[in-house]
Amino acid sequence: MNLSASLSGALIGLVQGLIGGGGSVLGVPAVIYIVGVSDPHVAIGTSSFAVAISASASLIAYIRSGHVKWRCGAAFTLAGLVGAAAGSSIGKSFPGDRLIILFGMLMIGVALAMALAKPIGRNPSVRLDAQSMIRLAPLLLLCGASIGFLSGFFGIGGGFLAVPGLLAATDMPLVYAIGTSLISVAVFGMATAVNYAASGLVDWSVTLNFLAGGMIGGLAGTRLAHILAPRRHALSNVFAIIVASVGAFLIFKARS
Repeated sequence: MNLSASLSGALIGLVQGLIGGGGSVLGVPAVIYIVGVSDPHVAIGTSSFAVAISASASLIAYIRSGHVKWRCGAAFTLAGLVGAAAGSSIGKSFPGDRLIILFGMLMIGVALAMALAKPIGRNPSVRLDAQSMIRLAPLLLLCGASIGFLSGFFGIGGGFLAVPGLLAATDMPLVYAIGTSLISVAVFGMATAVNYAASGLVDWSVTLNFLAGGMIGGLAGTRLAHILAPRRHALSNVFAIIVASVGAFLIFKARS
C-alpha cells in the first residue's frame, strides 16, 4: 500500500503542476481503486491533505516566477473557504455510494468543460483595489464560494474549476490564473481535510506516503509545464479524456 500511495501521489502532483489543476480530481479514485481504501469518506479525507500540500509545493514555483495575483486570490479563497467548510460538512453525511456517483458525473462534466473551453486572459495588469473592487469583488466572491462548496463536498482541490473561475471574474492571463488558483486549492484542500480528520475519516499512513509522492510530482510537473507550455492545450485535451473515462468507471462501479 505504501508504494501504491506514493506513486499515486506522484502522478497526481505531476498532473497538477503540469496543467495547473485537475490532478486532484483523480485523488479520490486513486485512493479507492489503486491504494485500496474502501470507505469513500476516508478516501476523501485522506486525499484532501495530499491535494493541499501538493498545491502548496506547486504554488512556491509560481510565486518565484511572479505569476500570482495575491489580492484577487485572497478574495476568491476567503469566500471559498466558507463554501468548502459547508460542503465538506454536508459531504460527510452524504451516502458514500451516491457521493461516488455524483463525483463521477462531476468528472465527466469537468472533462467536457476542459475539452470545450478556450480560456483567453487579456489583462495581465488586473488587480483588486479601491477602483476595481465594485467590478471585480462580486464575481470573485461568488465564484470562490461556489467552487469552494464543490471542493469541500467532493474532497477535491478544485483547481480545474478555480482556473476558469478566475479567468471569468478577472480576465487575467492563464498563467496568472493557474498560479493564483493554487492558493485556493491549498486552502480548500486543507479545510476539507481538517473537517474530515475531526471525524476520524483520514488514513494517516496513506496520507504521508501520498504526500511524499505528491510533492515530488508537483515540483516535476511545474518544471515540465514551462518546457511544454506551447502544447498545454493538447495536454489538457488528453487529460480531459482520462478524467471522463475515470468518471464513467466510477459511475459503473458504484451502480454495479
